[in-house]
Amino acid sequence: MRKTIIVAVVGIFLSLAARADGFSLGSPDVNARRPIAEKYVFNGFGCQGDNVSPALVWMSPPKGAKSFALTVHDPDAPTGGSGWWHWLVINIPADTIGLQQGAGDPAAAKMPKAAVQTRTDFGTPGWGGPCPPVGHKPHRYVFTVYALGVDKLDVAPDASGALVGYMINANAIGQASFTAYYGRRK
Repeated sequence: MRKTIIVAVVGIFLSLAARADGFSLGSPDVNARRPIAEKYVFNGFGCQGDNVSPALVWMSPPKGAKSFALTVHDPDAPTGGSGWWHWLVINIPADTIGLQQGAGDPAAAKMPKAAVQTRTDFGTPGWGGPCPPVGHKPHRYVFTVYALGVDKLDVAPDASGALVGYMINANAIGQASFTAYYGRRK
């Protein structure tokens, strides 16, 4: 797994936006310059994607990071203002520099050992790809990695996205994010 992530780091190094604090997040699979590919789209609710989680790589986290957490959120989902949680991962070990493609499948065993994928708004843990309603303008999918000042968040795997987000933000010492887009016509 480490070799795969190192190759991904090299592959996206030039595409990461420079930030004053240096902490950055990128992906060789999804970015803001092109729509999210069907490979990463949810399979259900009328969508027919492969529901594969994209590879992600982060660099230059703040000193003192004891673990990481990752969220993917669609703020444009028609939920009355709460958006839609597509992926929530906590307790990612501090020596981790990214997640390989497909790590969001709990059965694939590609996630770092201590990491915990919590329940998404699809009702299950793991990656749930984009699937906005037909006819909506493309939705934003905000990928965020958080550097945490604690080794572990004591959050139940079936906790709501709001509770997980609250605990992440209460312990965050830094964050990096990017936004990708997806819409469907039929």
